[in-house]
Amino acid sequence: MKEIKTYYHKKILVLGLAKSGVSAATLLHKMGAFVTVNDMKPLSQNPEAQGLLEQGITVICGDHPIELLEEGFELVVKNPGIPYHNPMIVKAEEKGIPVVTEVELAYQVSEAPFIGITGTNGKTTTTTLIFEMLSAGDKSPLIAGNIGTVASDVVQEATGKNTIVIELSSFQLMGIHSFRPKIALLTNLYEAHLDYHGTMDEYSAAKAAITKNQTENDFFIVNADQEKVMEIAKSSRANIIPFSTTKVLEDGAYVKDGVIWFRGEKVVETKDIVLPGAHNLENILCAISAAKLSGVENEAIFQVLNTFKGVKHRLQYIGEVEGRKFYNDSKATNILATKHALAAFKQPVVLLAGGLDRGNEFDELIPSFKGVKAIITFGQTAEKIERVARDAGIKTIVRVDNVEKAVPAAYKVSTSGDVVLLSPACASWDQYKTFEVRGDIFIEAVHKLK
Repeated sequence: MKEIKTYYHKKILVLGLAKSGVSAATLLHKMGAFVTVNDMKPLSQNPEAQGLLEQGITVICGDHPIELLEEGFELVVKNPGIPYHNPMIVKAEEKGIPVVTEVELAYQVSEAPFIGITGTNGKTTTTTLIFEMLSAGDKSPLIAGNIGTVASDVVQEATGKNTIVIELSSFQLMGIHSFRPKIALLTNLYEAHLDYHGTMDEYSAAKAAITKNQTENDFFIVNADQEKVMEIAKSSRANIIPFSTTKVLEDGAYVKDGVIWFRGEKVVETKDIVLPGAHNLENILCAISAAKLSGVENEAIFQVLNTFKGVKHRLQYIGEVEGRKFYNDSKATNILATKHALAAFKQPVVLLAGGLDRGNEFDELIPSFKGVKAIITFGQTAEKIERVARDAGIKTIVRVDNVEKAVPAAYKVSTSGDVVLLSPACASWDQYKTFEVRGDIFIEAVHKLK
């Protein structure tokens, strides 16, 4: 970690805790900053805040007092989930106090270069594939970001010999000022998180921030099959590396005659890839591009693609019960992800779907319901999903209270040879803290069936 004096004896407010807030507060305290942490959860119910208090960090819990911003703070490090219309953020910006997310802080002290991955879908799978390819190629990668390890923790152990492979959300990218990945990736861009961003233009601008500080010495890997993505690429100063599942691109990654090529070089045959789902081809092209730019040999790439079966909660195969195959795709928090999941199967599917109601309808799913023989719904969107299921001609529709009850209900309406798929098309927050919790409950319920 770089020894920097930027924050020494500076007053800094860390707004919102969770993993990123705790890490940012601890790191700033270590660098000699005067840190104040403000979190909505009461101190008595907040072990993270209690731990920071024991370090000698000032902690204010239970609400977000706007008058706190009159205390002369020079920087606000906010939790990515706190929207910019939050009164504390609005007031900070009115007072000219810079507002960042902890990714910016991590970048400033990191000795290691970054490979940054963003996009609407496929981020975690792509991030994991790149990490595995770099590991197989002896490139000493470290993994960080939304995938579970906070960047501010990872950078403290990183050296110039490492590469940090980081998954980045639009929420995190809105809070960067100088963050500059050596290699940036934009997997795809679809309508999402409009309850946070307001408009598709704002969402796209947040994603585009991943390349805003790149120079001609950097690389920007982009989806050439998407016009919106290529528009963003036009504004980048980095070397553009396109990928496509439909076109031959001599300057990028593409598929031709059952082979994946990178800049005209044969890398791997598609028959040797074990990761299911046509949509994963985009993720694989992304990952291969980043790996090749990082100097990874084809043999290491083959080794990963020949063994990598996917990431937990992303079309994760759980097992078979009486001839029924169970798959956990809890990370499918939007319609597109569920469409991709359904397209991965030729067998009859019993679909488990539902969750947080963000105000949208689900008619886009109707063409993808061709192979769905039954649907089990739950959560706030159950009624909406049931309507489109009826419109699609699905006869067997069962509503249950939650995912745990959905599993035996799905078993009951399925037969040997069917796929039982949890792919909710919705966020989990109406019933579960995270999609991981939702997926773990599904896995446990399947094991109970066994």
